[in-house]
Order: sequence, then C-alpha cells, then structure tokens
Amino acid sequence: MIRSLTMVAALAAAIVSNTAMAQQGGGQPPAARAPALELAMVAVQLAVNTCLENGVKGSAAVVDSAGVLRALMSTNGASANSAESAPKKAFTANALKMPTSEVADRMTKDAAYKAKIDADMTLYPRPGGLPLMVGNEVIGAIGFGGAQTLNGVQGGLRDEVCSKAGLEKIRSQLK
Repeated sequence: MIRSLTMVAALAAAIVSNTAMAQQGGGQPPAARAPALELAMVAVQLAVNTCLENGVKGSAAVVDSAGVLRALMSTNGASANSAESAPKKAFTANALKMPTSEVADRMTKDAAYKAKIDADMTLYPRPGGLPLMVGNEVIGAIGFGGAQTLNGVQGGLRDEVCSKAGLEKIRSQLK
C-alpha cells in the first residue's frame, strides 16, 4: 500500500512538473533561424548559375541554423554525389560556424582538431560551405558541390566560389 501511494505521488509530481514546464516553454528548443525561403532559393540559383558559367554541373544547398535542409538545386547533368555533398558542406559550415575551407585547412595543421572532426561522422569538412551570418549569429549555411580540380585549383575551392556568389547576393537581406 505504501509503495502504491509513493508511486502515485511520484507520478503526480511528474505530471505537475511537466505541465509547469510546458506552460513556461521549458523543454522546447528555440525555433531555428533561417533565411527566408525566397532568399534561400535565390542563393542556390545564383550559386548554380555561377558554376554553370564556369562549366561546372553541380548542386547548391541552404540549411537553417538547426541544419535542416531549406533549399537544394542541381543542374542538369549534376552527379548524385554533388546533390549529397552540397547539403553536407552547408550542414558542416553551420555546425562549426565557419567556412568549410577553413575547417579543412585547420585540419592539415592541427592533428588534434583533425581527429576531433574526423570522429564526428555528421561533419563533411570539404571546402564549399559558408555560414550565413546576421551580425555574429549563424542563421544557416550554403554549400556547393560538383567542381573538379582544374588548372591546379582544388574542386572544393571552386565550389566555394559558387557558394560565395549565392551568399553575396542575399547577404544584405538576411535578418
């Protein structure tokens, strides 16, 4: 009997606690920040067009601050790999709050950092991803994938040029 009353009391306390947290908004993560969908579409379109002008068939992606895909666009003839790598690059730039080219560069100079990044299977530390910033806050990221090394310029660095074109087009409109 005492065990039953203790269990009922514990259950009642849990219900009251959960109700109070729900009323206060506790337990709910803050809403993800993101560029407006229209801006995300403009950014991926410009990134794709920029690379097409340079003969690159690839894919561009924008993610929100939670890493959720907001927009993805691929050219005709883009590889499946580019459609997979663009969101991964955007996710990584968002998660680490820095360009993925800087991540890749730092990995070549810092063995401990490389080990940490390599251990996280959600990250894709290849150049081509850039964070979308409003002041000092990351509200998402853009990534491009698909460029091959050409004239000694690494494909990922060529990808970053396309991502940067998309970012620059919308930067002043980000809120």
